[in-house]
Amino acid sequence: MPARIAFYMDRLLAIDLAWCLRFNRASQKHWIRRVFCVISRMGDGLFWYALMLGIMLAQGREGWLPCLHMLAVGLSSLGTYRLLKSSASRPRPYEVSQAIAMGMPPLDRFSFPSGHTLHAVAFTIVALAYYPGLAWLLLPFTLLVAASRVILGLHYPSDVLAGAVIGGSIACISFMA
Repeated sequence: MPARIAFYMDRLLAIDLAWCLRFNRASQKHWIRRVFCVISRMGDGLFWYALMLGIMLAQGREGWLPCLHMLAVGLSSLGTYRLLKSSASRPRPYEVSQAIAMGMPPLDRFSFPSGHTLHAVAFTIVALAYYPGLAWLLLPFTLLVAASRVILGLHYPSDVLAGAVIGGSIACISFMA
């Protein structure tokens, strides 16, 4: 890699780590860490499964198509996420800097991309295409899930941004099929 590109890459990594440290400082307050741990656990899938169940119960037969669409996007996202995680092999922030506290144990080994954010954005886009009235609930929750990953020291901001872009792309592509 040419020296100029290496310089800019090092600079970007330093900025990423600095922002990670800023967000992670919030987790020093016990109540903030607890709130974001709960949000992160809900983002593991519980929230999305409950949403799909609620849609099916409230909409009956009409709820099946949106839920199947969310399920298909979720499976596509999972495959993409696993492939990228194993390929990138980026260590988690708390492994790189002792100044970053791990707020909760991660679900897997590597940092890039944020799977929680990837899935949250993908599910939110699909759900809002069918039920725009749920924006008041889904948009804040998705933002909180994304923030939780950095606040808990599990991801860099760039992991979360990449997860959002990838999840959004998968969801948008799903409407073209």
